[in-house]
Amino acid sequence: MIFPLSIVSLLGLVCLGLLASPYPYLAPGAVLGLAGVAVLYRKPTWGLLGIVAILPFEGLFKDNALSGSKFLGASLALVLMLQLAIRQLPADRLRSNIWHLLVGFMLLYLLSLLNTDDMGISLGHLRELSVGLILFVITLLVARELNLDMFARLVTISVAVTCAMAMFSTKYQDAGRASGLLKDPNNFALLIAFAVPMALLLVVRSPNLLQRLFWGGCTLLLLGGMTKTDSRSGLVVLFLSLLIGAWHYRAQLPRIRPRHLGFAMLGLAIVIPLGLYAMPAGYVARIQSLSILSSGAKSQDPSLGRRASYIVVGSAMIAENPLLGTGPGTFPLHYATTGYAKAFSIKGETQDLYRRAHNTYLEIFSELGIPAGLMFVGMLALGLYNLLRARRAWLLRGDAARADVMTHLSMSFLSLTLFLMFLSAPNHKYLWIMLALTSVLRTKAEEAPLTEVRA
Repeated sequence: MIFPLSIVSLLGLVCLGLLASPYPYLAPGAVLGLAGVAVLYRKPTWGLLGIVAILPFEGLFKDNALSGSKFLGASLALVLMLQLAIRQLPADRLRSNIWHLLVGFMLLYLLSLLNTDDMGISLGHLRELSVGLILFVITLLVARELNLDMFARLVTISVAVTCAMAMFSTKYQDAGRASGLLKDPNNFALLIAFAVPMALLLVVRSPNLLQRLFWGGCTLLLLGGMTKTDSRSGLVVLFLSLLIGAWHYRAQLPRIRPRHLGFAMLGLAIVIPLGLYAMPAGYVARIQSLSILSSGAKSQDPSLGRRASYIVVGSAMIAENPLLGTGPGTFPLHYATTGYAKAFSIKGETQDLYRRAHNTYLEIFSELGIPAGLMFVGMLALGLYNLLRARRAWLLRGDAARADVMTHLSMSFLSLTLFLMFLSAPNHKYLWIMLALTSVLRTKAEEAPLTEVRA
């Protein structure tokens, strides 16, 4: 692949200009930029993997207008646009069965934007969502060459490192709850729930004991980080995800011999008590508070009370504006005018009254209307269906190893979709990367020859 001479010449002129400017020390940065663009031009999948690895560390760039992942994403987008323009990249890679739902969602989004209660807030919401849309397109273009094992490794290691930082340093905690570099325990719990299935995949696929121990250690760090977040929703999502994984591997049960079962029982007898002992007392109390919901008793937990108030306010917004909602990002405006905002204010400050719904689905249905909400849910459901079809296609081709990969990716994607019920994150980068990846993986699986059999 030939690197365009025009870009080399442009960056050369930039270097000369910087050398002649009052800031000559910036000239080497242009050279490094040229090297980075050259790498992205030849290996665009490395750019996507870099974004995936940087995401858990975005808190390091919170004071900068352009974070590391956004800068890398923008550079990669420019490179891919150039490759599309000179036809070094086939345009048919943009094909996806998710487009018809996404286009419908964005049309309804723009109509809601025109009818918004606050144009400034809605434009800010659109700017944040556009980052996810760009990642969606980037993933469609480069995911065919994506190394899924490397993808899983980078997600596992990056999230596990932040778990270790949060567990052993109060600097990365929020009122005693682990938040990593994201300053939000629930958002951090989402990353952990997303990474655990991939860590387990690496444990299963490791070729030797040493690697299996390493990835097992990363898994323990992730589980420890989850308990440190005190996130009840994270525990529920993780438990459901692990149940699905256990169901997938049920066919392996006949291979377990009595002596293996004895070692497994011994391990559980050691790990479970140690886990309960190591679990923070506050986390146990928060989990026990969930039993109040099933009994119908009145909860004294302010967190559960706030979430109930979000549902009440969101339901009223949907009833008043069922078609186009009140405009993107306007839920906090409506919530701040209710008595719930003052009653559940944590710090008592004015800014604390403007709270998001902590439920992506509720937020979208109330801000964008019922039709847009159905489109959004349909995209996520189609993404899960794509992974199930990809798994079935690999099983038909006798490739159990790739079918296992699809199962673990399904677990991770399901963790994202379930966690959206407890967190407002319609622009989450992992979500849009995975949404595009599902359609690419299904296409690759269904295009593979039926006679292809791999170990």
